[in-house]
Amino acid sequence: MGELSELFAPETVAVVGATEREGSVGRAIMDNLVADFDGTVVPVNPNYDEVLGIPCVSDIGAADADLAVVVVPPKIAVEAVRQAGESGVRNVVVITAGFGETGSEGAARERELREVAEQYDLNLVGPNSLGIMSTGVDMNATFGPENAQPGGMSFMSQSGAFITAVLDWANDQDIGFRDVVSLGNKAVLDEADFVREWGD
Repeated sequence: MGELSELFAPETVAVVGATEREGSVGRAIMDNLVADFDGTVVPVNPNYDEVLGIPCVSDIGAADADLAVVVVPPKIAVEAVRQAGESGVRNVVVITAGFGETGSEGAARERELREVAEQYDLNLVGPNSLGIMSTGVDMNATFGPENAQPGGMSFMSQSGAFITAVLDWANDQDIGFRDVVSLGNKAVLDEADFVREWGD
């Protein structure tokens, strides 16, 4: 297995910014994970005691997670990633938008995010990502409406909309995937990293 193997086979996933609010990204990610994931889902939000009936913790340090999915607003997303690194989490998916795609302020925020990831040696996907899937552990850590069927090939794209369209088509054609990655802004991990991982 490659060095990103834990990204695709976590035992515990923490959703930082989990919520029960209908129509929210944090709710969609929780719904997708709770539906099928083989492991443990831990919602992280100081404003809730529980989310979807699952006890909620106030900070990432209490989650003891292998993977953190970050969906808090951009002004606090970098700090959330820092807390994940300080807590020993090595794998992070930043769903949050409002980084390099939004102008100079966002670009500065993305540089800070990259520096935090380098400081804590994080495998970081995103920001501005739809999320990731791994059918090997029935993990849909995205806010998309489509779930991948199991299969032997893996798929990545910068565009979350393109991933959603491909999954919709593939499900109609009975085509499955092993791993699916929405690269987003590629602040840390990019195409070359995943080609190496899947090659291994």
